[in-house]
Amino acid sequence: MIYCQLVNAENIINIMIEKGILVTGSHRSGSTWVGQMIALSPSVAYIHEPFNIIYNRPGICSASFKHWFTYICEENENLYYEALKDTLEFKYKILKELAVIKAPKDIVRLFRACILFTMYKLSNKRPLMKDPIAIFSAEWLAKRFNMDVIILIRHPAAFAGSLKKANWTFQFSNFIEQPLLMQHHLSDFRDQIEEFAKKEKDIIDQAILLWNVIHYMILKYKKRNPDWNYVKHETISKNPMVEFGKLYDKLNLTYSKDIHDKIKEYSILKNKNFEDKIKRDSKSNIWSWKKRLTEDEIERIKDKTYDIAKNFYSEEDW
Repeated sequence: MIYCQLVNAENIINIMIEKGILVTGSHRSGSTWVGQMIALSPSVAYIHEPFNIIYNRPGICSASFKHWFTYICEENENLYYEALKDTLEFKYKILKELAVIKAPKDIVRLFRACILFTMYKLSNKRPLMKDPIAIFSAEWLAKRFNMDVIILIRHPAAFAGSLKKANWTFQFSNFIEQPLLMQHHLSDFRDQIEEFAKKEKDIIDQAILLWNVIHYMILKYKKRNPDWNYVKHETISKNPMVEFGKLYDKLNLTYSKDIHDKIKEYSILKNKNFEDKIKRDSKSNIWSWKKRLTEDEIERIKDKTYDIAKNFYSEEDW
């Protein structure tokens, strides 16, 4: 929580502003789990992936995102600033949502979201934006909205194994069609990205390049923003109750016994058939990639991510 003073000719007005939280990093790195566990705090309100071009609702965020991993900076912020400001201030856009309603269930969703946003605003909640798709815009978001940042990092083989299981491919034209992103951050990868944009590659090769690009950016952030919270998926999965306690402390949130017990419930899953997408057996999830990938795939991933991965993982992590 931070305090600002506005000074005018007549008096000094003390205004309390709730500091937002951004949970981002590589996708398939447990960002939903981490975001939801932090949002167990009664002072935090969870906002799910406004940068997601498929699932985002205009009532929640009215910005028009045309590319996966949209990059926002000072040069193009006029296209996004007001919409994201409204989102983080819990200003629900009823008319924007009404314009895209197609079925009765959409109306129910509209009223539910509108009521939630109103409650969040009246309760002065801290907005928590969970969005791995916002990774390249993290610096701009942190600066413009004074946000605490959590960056999630995941082992390259685990990342590739997760993409392989989900069969998630990626169109690298999403990078090429963002000249500011290519110019400011991804020029070292231009030849590879252009090659992958022209012809679709094997899903493992796609995962390798995508992991390298994202974690190259994370390395930049670590140098320029050492005060951010950089969390390895494997570290928080091994001992979630302790690691979440540390995060709560860094975010100035109360880590109560109720929250501790709830995190334990959602992180140590005894019933392996349970279908809740948030509940998990976090420890066993660490090494699941060894069953999903062949030995040749693991060797290929290790070789082609080594220069960047060595900054996060040792030989023992393979």
